[in-house]
Amino acid sequence: MSNIIPSEKRSIITFVLLAGLIGSALLFTAFIRSADDAFFLCSTASAKSRAVTAAADYSATPIQLQAIVHYATSTITPQQNIHEISISFNVLKELAPANFLVFGLGLDSLMWASLNPRGKTIFLEEDLEWFQKVTKDSPFLHAHHVRYRTQLQEADKLLRSYKTEPSCFPAKAYLRGNERCKLALTGLPDEFYDTEWDLIMLDAPKGYFAEAPGRMAAIYSAAVMARNRKKPGVTHVFLHDVNRRVEKTFAEEFLCAKYRVHAAGRLWHFAIPPVAANATIDGGDYRFC
Repeated sequence: MSNIIPSEKRSIITFVLLAGLIGSALLFTAFIRSADDAFFLCSTASAKSRAVTAAADYSATPIQLQAIVHYATSTITPQQNIHEISISFNVLKELAPANFLVFGLGLDSLMWASLNPRGKTIFLEEDLEWFQKVTKDSPFLHAHHVRYRTQLQEADKLLRSYKTEPSCFPAKAYLRGNERCKLALTGLPDEFYDTEWDLIMLDAPKGYFAEAPGRMAAIYSAAVMARNRKKPGVTHVFLHDVNRRVEKTFAEEFLCAKYRVHAAGRLWHFAIPPVAANATIDGGDYRFC
């Protein structure tokens, strides 16, 4: 009788074995993906090396773990809804690690950083008090406090005046030091200008009262950076709050309806190609679209 295992123990043993098999299968899958051209995974040192690299790639990063704990224990949810977030998430899944520029610090900053864990994600925030609060609570976020030269109440004037300022025209447009074009973002950290951004999220600055900076310059500057891109591929620009007149108007003026590829809720997604090096551009034409 002593060699008969009780049913309770058999269940426990079965569970442990199944768990071990599942864990082994997951490790095996990661191993295979890392050595896709090796039929016998342990036959070469290079296959083993790729397996180690794969394990590192699939392991969670500290910021991802922090994000899991944060959102699992908080009743605060990101500003965007699941349908809006999914659009950016799908692009990040395809491109990550990527260069990701986010206008604004918010309840979703930790999420965006964790979705691009091995890439470069920086945040630009104009509200100093809010900047200090968020970076104190999440010091691992790569963020800068910035200042804007515009106010929302100037939006209509800016939309008219840029058409008579050659330094704003697409053929000559640049950002760093472009004081003549008020829509150009100047005085920002060097990495803003020195990095070619794969994704740009426009969810700031504030644009709901007259003295707020508005998103006019952010939208214009995103268009300039996308057009001036040197790397292959498009620049993905995501604009939130398109239900508001200024955001919608400036998007149609600079980001162009022909480049809009997705829309959900209050978010538009544009895939803007660079201007070809050999393209003929009328230097006196103010039109971006």
